[in-house]
Amino acid sequence: MTDFKTPYGLIGRKLGHSISPEIHAALGNPAYSLYELEPDELGAFLADTRLKALNVTIPYKIDVIPFCAELDALAKAIGSVNTLVRQENGSWKGYNTDAYGLRCMMRAGKLTFDRQNVLVLGNGGVSQTIQAIAKLDGCASLTVLDIAGTEYNYDDLPKFYDATTLIVNATPVGMYPKAGKSLVDLTKFPHLSGVCDVIYNPQRTAFLLQAAELGIPYAGGLTMLVAQAKQAAEYFFGTTIPDDKIAEIGAKMQADAENIVLIGMPGCGKSTIGNALEALTNRRQIDLDAEIVKKAGKEIPAIFAESGEDGFRAIESEVVREQSANRGVILVTGGGVVTRAENFAPLRSNGHIYQICRPIGELSREGRPLSIGADLNAMAEKRMPLYKALADCQIENNSTPEAAAAEIWRDYCAYSRSQWTEFEHAGNA
Repeated sequence: MTDFKTPYGLIGRKLGHSISPEIHAALGNPAYSLYELEPDELGAFLADTRLKALNVTIPYKIDVIPFCAELDALAKAIGSVNTLVRQENGSWKGYNTDAYGLRCMMRAGKLTFDRQNVLVLGNGGVSQTIQAIAKLDGCASLTVLDIAGTEYNYDDLPKFYDATTLIVNATPVGMYPKAGKSLVDLTKFPHLSGVCDVIYNPQRTAFLLQAAELGIPYAGGLTMLVAQAKQAAEYFFGTTIPDDKIAEIGAKMQADAENIVLIGMPGCGKSTIGNALEALTNRRQIDLDAEIVKKAGKEIPAIFAESGEDGFRAIESEVVREQSANRGVILVTGGGVVTRAENFAPLRSNGHIYQICRPIGELSREGRPLSIGADLNAMAEKRMPLYKALADCQIENNSTPEAAAAEIWRDYCAYSRSQWTEFEHAGNA
């Protein structure tokens, strides 16, 4: 049986990647714990009268309903509960704050259900909320696909390619630690006006990365998570929290969780700038070349000598996938990381990417197998368009590493804040 920790918390089956305790601490409640429960533990756990209020996640948003003596009107209409509050008589009352969070997420992405032909992927608890709000907010049509296929399963996708204008992913497909997967290929949908994903880890799922690549408006799940937590905390304590708290907490959560990724030509100064950034921000720096050496058990020149560039790049891509799963670190890449397109999505999924720029004549060749004796101008001609395509920002390394690091940090902090402008002022949400 799961042991009692604090009166407030989150119940679910697997919660290893949850950041809900940090959000609730920022909302003024540090007494918030994660409770991983198996289905047969649910009833006995909820009977513990020391528990005062709980959030509910996968797979229990529907399962908790029989344990509620009362549901608020929205939770009852939706048929899904993500917030439980102990009443004075000891019973549970169920609320749905996912609806509020969903509407905040939609607005943050400048998306609407109004008159859209909506395709929802998944039919669990959060999907029930999405379906109900889509109807309440005026969707033209609503289709739900899931594995069980109550009405349609994923084999039926081609039937909806032409009509669909908005897709919502309400499944865990694409979530860490199994990032990089998507249930749909967005190129098959010619009339999309937007997509959104309830997943918040990584910041950008493969589903959202494809939307960005195709120029389709999109919204990710961190806004929904922070906003629903804000409303849940209001129910927990019978208080009102200004909506600008969503922006304050969301921007900090994003800034703390997202990686700073440095790319650029070999010898452009990525490592020295990474060192300066580490000192400035107290973030851990991860040198991908050093991780390659660890993984291979040999130095990079030896890898090239034994396996050639293709062998090296294969190991590099493995390391990129592994290390991109980190949160809130500095990733210093090798100069050739851009030569394999498969590296782009992992780096982008949870990273803001900076290209370090330096004149070709000033690039160091020491200890770089591909730089020694190479025509760096020819190398740059091939790689510069790739760096530009991957980078979110270019930084000139024409002063000190400390100056470049400070410029990166200023830009990164401004970027993180800019993602939350929709909720900067109380009363917006």
